[in-house]
Amino acid sequence: MAYNRTRRSDWITNPDTCAIELALAAISGKWKLRIYDVLRKGETVRYCLINNQLADISEKTLTAQLREMEQDGIITRIVYPEVPPRVEYQLTALGQSLQNVFDALTNWGIASIENKKAEKDNNLL
Repeated sequence: MAYNRTRRSDWITNPDTCAIELALAAISGKWKLRIYDVLRKGETVRYCLINNQLADISEKTLTAQLREMEQDGIITRIVYPEVPPRVEYQLTALGQSLQNVFDALTNWGIASIENKKAEKDNNLL
């Protein structure tokens, strides 16, 4: 089942769009938070480094995810007119503002893992 993305432009023109839906659309997907994790560690990051850091992702999927993140204003794409072309990505101010959300999701995930381990240990007793 495909998730219908809510674009920022739709949110601006349609005030009935839920802000949480917008936020989830911007970070949803298997790869976006992983891409964000790579980008948050550096000023600018080359496409090949992102691709190497995420070994299991196809180039088609990576390109699509990066384009969506660019459309949502999370990242900026910089293309240098060289041969071969060099493409770099960096977080925008909006993208940098996701750091608190990223940290909160990380902390929640760690707490959830610990909770599941404790439940498993209690069931073994």
